Amino acid sequence: MAWSILLVAGLLEVAWAIGLKYTEGFTKLVPSVLTLAAMAGSVILLGLALKTLSIGTAYAVWTGIGAVGTVALGIILFAERPPRVALPASD
Repeated sequence: MAWSILLVAGLLEVAWAIGLKYTEGFTKLVPSVLTLAAMAGSVILLGLALKTLSIGTAYAVWTGIGAVGTVALGIILFAERPPRVALPASD
């Protein structure tokens, strides 16, 4: 159950990160309220998941879902360019 809660917390992490774009600097009421609700929900659910999961694992998964989901939706919703991956130089 903790993993399911953590998954939802991660998805809410994506929701609030994307929601920030729609708030236009918190000048739009509805997107601002929804974004703040997603922020609160994400942290609250992370806290619930931490009752059973270790902090290192849970935090890494939570931020990973948030980071990957935000990049993917940024590309899809806002036509952002995918990040370039720098490969190490070979000697």
